[in-house]
Amino acid sequence: MDTLKTKRKFYIISGEASGDLHGAYLIRELKKQNPEAEFRCWGGDLMQAEGATIVKHYKDLAFMGFAEVVSNLRTILGNMKFCKTDILQYAPDAVIFIDYPGFNIPIAKFVHKQKITTFYYIAPQVWAWKKGRIKTLRKVIDRLFVILPFEKPFFKKNKMDVDFVGHPLLDEIADFRKKPQEESFREKYGLAAKPVVAVLPGSRKQEIKKMLPIMEQVAGMNPDYQFVIAGMNSLGNNFYANYLKTGIKIIYNDTYNLLKEAHAALVTSGTATLETALFNVPEVVCYKGSVISYTVAKNILKVKYISLVNLIMDKPVVLELIQHDMNTERVQQEFLQIVTEGAYRNQMLQNYADLRVLLGSEGASTKTAELITGFLDKK
Repeated sequence: MDTLKTKRKFYIISGEASGDLHGAYLIRELKKQNPEAEFRCWGGDLMQAEGATIVKHYKDLAFMGFAEVVSNLRTILGNMKFCKTDILQYAPDAVIFIDYPGFNIPIAKFVHKQKITTFYYIAPQVWAWKKGRIKTLRKVIDRLFVILPFEKPFFKKNKMDVDFVGHPLLDEIADFRKKPQEESFREKYGLAAKPVVAVLPGSRKQEIKKMLPIMEQVAGMNPDYQFVIAGMNSLGNNFYANYLKTGIKIIYNDTYNLLKEAHAALVTSGTATLETALFNVPEVVCYKGSVISYTVAKNILKVKYISLVNLIMDKPVVLELIQHDMNTERVQQEFLQIVTEGAYRNQMLQNYADLRVLLGSEGASTKTAELITGFLDKK
């Protein structure tokens, strides 16, 4: 089959900012395989910029933790019902799920019953919790693409053959570095001559509400550094203002340039911890949720670490300050460690170098698009 002459329709579902980013790169690569392809997506601005029609924006989907999910259950169930109807009306050649397992796995069961091809890009973290989901994935997913080096042997041990494609962040950061810089980052945002500290408070409202005030307090204790918040346009300036008391600077949708300039970072646990490490920025990893969500997570998670950096390296490369430890005093102590030139900071940077070796080469989006196209060609 000549893929260039075959107009395929893809339905992609992601529910977070990172999924929007990875999905956008995948769309770009799928278009190289099939320039006439159509994309209908649950995602965000980046997917839309690649030509996708956005059905639901991730900013309306990001419910974090047990308590938040329960309180928004009616909305979530309504979204699932709408999604199923929308897929049937669109009649795609394939549905591509990107992470977001609480929503995507139930939808995948439905899609499989409709005899529509299913792909899962960026596997659910079944190695951390809900291992029983592997049985479901084996039944309803035609091809599963994993991005962390330890995932392929994990799934093989659990009788599921998957494709390790590498981590898409390597592509995304490499692409960013190739772009010419029109002006100085400091001049563009009117920054002082002080060393810059990146503040990455997360993409979910619940996260930011819990963490940003503490991060701001640490900023106030360190006047020799300029703290800059990586904000998201989708949340808006008014949202951040609700949790800030000082004039700490916020820049929107320019996180990579911020990390490129940063001397250190305060980062909410998630994909951002790995992005920060790949930019070679020493970091403090922070997480604070509701009491109920934290208690539930503590009892069911089967991992030693919460940050991708430590999980991939299987050792404590960066300090994780979780729940009660995520307080002004502890963050300040660790912050002083990572900004001071010396053995502690240098060891973290050396571990980052080892991390990049473990992650392998670039090309995750390209490999995944080629595997998806190849699979469809054989049908």
